[in-house]
Amino acid sequence: MDPEAVGKVIGETRPEAKQGLRMALAVVIALLLVIGGGVIWKSYLRIPSPPVEVASVEKMASPLADRPSIAVLPFVNMSDDPKQEYFSDGITEDLITDLSNISGLFVIARNSTFTYKGKPVKVKQVAQELGVRYVLEGSVRKATEKVRINAQLIDASTGHHLWAERYDGKMDDIFALQDRITQKIVAALAVKLTAGEQQRSVIIETNSIEAYDAFLQGWEHYLRRTPDDFAKALPYFKNAIELDPNYGRAYAALALTYLEVATYGWLWSMGDLNPTTRIRAQLYLERAMKYPTSVAHRVASDIVLTRRKHQEALAEAEKAITMDPNDAESHLMMAEVLLFIGRPEEAITFAKKAMLLDPRNIAFPLGLQGLAYFCMEQFKEAASLMERALKLNPNRTGFASTLAAAYAHLGRNREARSALDVYTKNWLIPATLQRVMYYFPFKNLEDGDRFAEGLLRAGLPGEPSGYYKASGEHRLTGEEIKELFFGHIQTGLWAGRPWSISRTREGKAALLLDSKVIARGKSWIEGDMLIHQWEKRWEGLKFYISVFRNPEGTPQEKNEYIILSDWNIYGVSLED
Repeated sequence: MDPEAVGKVIGETRPEAKQGLRMALAVVIALLLVIGGGVIWKSYLRIPSPPVEVASVEKMASPLADRPSIAVLPFVNMSDDPKQEYFSDGITEDLITDLSNISGLFVIARNSTFTYKGKPVKVKQVAQELGVRYVLEGSVRKATEKVRINAQLIDASTGHHLWAERYDGKMDDIFALQDRITQKIVAALAVKLTAGEQQRSVIIETNSIEAYDAFLQGWEHYLRRTPDDFAKALPYFKNAIELDPNYGRAYAALALTYLEVATYGWLWSMGDLNPTTRIRAQLYLERAMKYPTSVAHRVASDIVLTRRKHQEALAEAEKAITMDPNDAESHLMMAEVLLFIGRPEEAITFAKKAMLLDPRNIAFPLGLQGLAYFCMEQFKEAASLMERALKLNPNRTGFASTLAAAYAHLGRNREARSALDVYTKNWLIPATLQRVMYYFPFKNLEDGDRFAEGLLRAGLPGEPSGYYKASGEHRLTGEEIKELFFGHIQTGLWAGRPWSISRTREGKAALLLDSKVIARGKSWIEGDMLIHQWEKRWEGLKFYISVFRNPEGTPQEKNEYIILSDWNIYGVSLED
């Protein structure tokens, strides 16, 4: 039962739906989400944005001077077919990724370098704006089974070409060609590779050129980050894993896409009323972890953080950075984890590193720093950073939650109320403290209480003790869950209506609403997680549940235990 899994859109400015459609959606949502499912749309900060910030770019300081710094500009598509643009873009991004894996280099993120795509550029200006010394540019020509790559490495400080070469080969040789270019750059910059980096540099993710091509076409759509393009990306990724069932990067892309569709609430825009999107993200993540990539570890960190498994989230973020030391997104994930784990100073360090790596997309790292300063009770600094973040990207209205709380603690009540209105304006159901705080997985409950207090002062409905605190000290072990929930009846209320789940000792389960059986399924334990699977609901996919004791719960309110799923949090009690 998930009584509050009605979902919401927090932060993103979306097109206004027609009133009739909105009413129809409300009815469908109520029917779909009566029990056992829903969609998590993270509210705190991770809201989609265009590759370039809305406001003018803030010039970044030059990055680390103790290692070579490089920006790879988008390679020009020289093919006769303009539709081959995805291929030249894919080659560019793969080169960025290959170079990013080398710890001895400082590599600017794709999002920032691709802002120069299709524009006449001066290498020296690019280097100054991105804070690097070296620039790589080139072109790609693809014709049937042949490919030609031209590349040149420029020292922007002098304008001299360090090298310029042409690489010809067959499509079957594309990975070897990319590796040759990477090795050439490493040699030209006199970068020393670690033993692990030497080994990784020759790893081929797939031997299927067709699978690789399908992946690149899907990734081109994913990177546009619109509901329509996400819908178009999924079939390409699925085709890639059909062509190569061991293609870990394609599985990770599927997990990431489904996770972001659920996070941003885009399943409605995509015409999908199925609330299993986040469950599918978990499914593809499990397969991606058989052939792990930095993206897979980043997705895993995101998912387990929501489950309040803070140490696991930290470990996954560390693995993501280890596999791709120059990935700005992985540094942001690490900053996010450290922030919610109670280490705000370290979170700021990683957020600032992400700003250097991706200097044209700094709104989100500014927002993370703002929340970090809030946790340190430096409310003036928190408000200032959030104001900057919103100015750079007004679409990231998720920032307004922290801004409202900071304003409230500063006594700026009118501004706090206005910021809260910005934050909640796109919710599909009324915003309450209980619903909001689910999306802020603070390990330090004092940080959570401080944040909740600010939101309440700003005018958010609720009571100071009116949110479930899924604290790690109250998490049930797998054995405890089995002893309590198997062979007993789990009960709760949804919109005033009684519901229950009865489980046998063997895990056979029945879901009842108003005393009528509406679904059957099975449950089992994996580690400290309760896993459940309905026979017909939610496409028969399994989903994960954490269970916590609720010291403040009562039998009357049916909340002696806290159920935390991948989409919501709610209270239950048990009967014999």
